[in-house]
Amino acid sequence: MRVAIVHYWLVGMRGGERVLEEICRLFPDADIFTHVYDPAAVSDYLRGRNVRTTFIQKLPWATRSYQTYLPLMPLALEQLDLTAYDLVITSEAGPAKGVILRPDAVQLCYCHSPMRYVWDQYHVYRAEAGLITRTLLPLLAHRLRLWDTSSAQRVDHVVANSRYIAQRVAKCWRREASVVHPPVSVGDFSPGDAGEEFLWAGQMVPYKRPDIALEAFTTLGLPLLMLGDGPMRAKLMARAGPTVRFVERLSYVELQQAYARARALVFTAEEDFGIIPVEAQAAGRPVIAFGRGGALETVIERKTGLFFREQTSQALIAALRQFESWESDFRPSDALANAQRFSVQAFREGFIREVLAACPGAPLVQPALQIPAAA
Repeated sequence: MRVAIVHYWLVGMRGGERVLEEICRLFPDADIFTHVYDPAAVSDYLRGRNVRTTFIQKLPWATRSYQTYLPLMPLALEQLDLTAYDLVITSEAGPAKGVILRPDAVQLCYCHSPMRYVWDQYHVYRAEAGLITRTLLPLLAHRLRLWDTSSAQRVDHVVANSRYIAQRVAKCWRREASVVHPPVSVGDFSPGDAGEEFLWAGQMVPYKRPDIALEAFTTLGLPLLMLGDGPMRAKLMARAGPTVRFVERLSYVELQQAYARARALVFTAEEDFGIIPVEAQAAGRPVIAFGRGGALETVIERKTGLFFREQTSQALIAALRQFESWESDFRPSDALANAQRFSVQAFREGFIREVLAACPGAPLVQPALQIPAAA
């Protein structure tokens, strides 16, 4: 079978790109299509693959301002000629699944999330946008929702990255989805000697709610390391108490050490899946998480962590007080065992299972899907 992989944009190496990398390892001869591609911003492995772009790549400042061209992306996808391919795997969080295939070709969509900026996060994005975008967004988002829903009917098989996203797929697209959790390099992490400092890690943007952690730890006077960068960082630093310190970025080795030394990870976001809590558990550390979204699937309450049910600093403060009495019951071995459910090998086996389910009558699929050893 000839295989193509369509990813929304390739301008960095975040969770979606890590998933893309693993899918590409399963299909070493597949061609990659994307709207915008910045070779300097991706891994050596992806840079070595055959990547083709839509006409969005040729527009001014596309690699930096690609989201400005979001309204044109449905048209760009439909201009791609994929008639040579038997299987097309689309990686969806921005527009990717709206491609047009031969009648006998199969599209499998791995959905990280239906487009957040036109569905569940629409009002958040609009409130934060500039005047022009805020004025135009209602009309543009309305049209994108119509296209997003209709193009979902072109997909033969939908796979979501969590049960939480499968529910959103059903809500937005009216489609059922299987679930294969994203790959996490759990073998890269190992337990160490935990200290007294808690850890918050991630991009400092409003929906991740770093302000909740800042307020809670400043109020309680507990030590907290806030790791990450983003538009909120300067304001957070100005409000921080003496027990909160900031680090913009760490090397991968330093990140592994930060997890291992943390008393616990504090996770305040409502994420589609959330790799950070899994990495913390792979380092043998407990997680104190907001009890919605993917964290409900990756953290076992009162075994590998605790949940707070309201996204407020007061609820987090209550969870931290509860943590002090529960902490002695926590066993690092439980966290390590739980993290193994989300290994790279588990993803590969699950993804192959879904490809074979999507292409049950294709005799040439199975020889192409030999599971390589985890990198």
